[in-house]
Amino acid sequence: MTTTTEKALTLRSLYEAPEILRVVNVWDAISTKVVSDLPGTKAIATAGHSIAASHGFADGQIPMEAMIAAVAEIVAATDLPVTADLDNGYDDPGETTRRAIGVGVVGANIEDRLVPLSEAVARVEASVKAAEAEGVPFQLNARADSFVLGRGRPIDEIVADAIERGRAYLDAGASLVFVPGPLDRGLTERLVAGIGDRKLSVIGLPGALPAAEYEALGVARISYGPLPQRVALRALRDLATDLYGDGVIPQDTPALN
Repeated sequence: MTTTTEKALTLRSLYEAPEILRVVNVWDAISTKVVSDLPGTKAIATAGHSIAASHGFADGQIPMEAMIAAVAEIVAATDLPVTADLDNGYDDPGETTRRAIGVGVVGANIEDRLVPLSEAVARVEASVKAAEAEGVPFQLNARADSFVLGRGRPIDEIVADAIERGRAYLDAGASLVFVPGPLDRGLTERLVAGIGDRKLSVIGLPGALPAAEYEALGVARISYGPLPQRVALRALRDLATDLYGDGVIPQDTPALN
């Protein structure tokens, strides 16, 4: 793969394949290299939360310029398609999409943050139109925050909202609909039935179903958000604690960097 368009088409084929696409989210060049070198890796997905944390920002607070620069380093570290977490599009999803494509990104998550549906659809349309203007079959994974921000409502209302938003985003040109949240089998079945087979993207939170089970239910993609970075940071913390207690670096430590 040498061109942005070719990578975008590859990502589209991975979303449309009968096998669920598993993406282990990365946050910088070295995490990208480590994940890219694994034989099971077919595409790279960034974690906006993790990128923000690595630059000293809270989730959703990193400026667009810093995010695009970080994503550019990730794209440069791999030959695989890169889909980026672009928060809410920084209040200008069209321009943000254009900037992302400019550094080689071929897909993105953009959050709706539960803004009114008409406004959310307009934001999806802006991203899609910007990609079309760039001549790239950009794979937008439009995020419906119905579970994340709609807590406290009856579960039936949350599911109905996610389905309504998801259908609207697909009609507006999105490739997939990302519904983050603790989705068990029953909730996943309802979302797939309402949004469409191979159109739902989920997150592998602790306690989530295994990827193979989501695949059997018709889910297209599973990602892991900030969890890979948290696991890596726990390993760093535990190593540092051990070293302060007169420990030593394990002899089987691989030279991954």
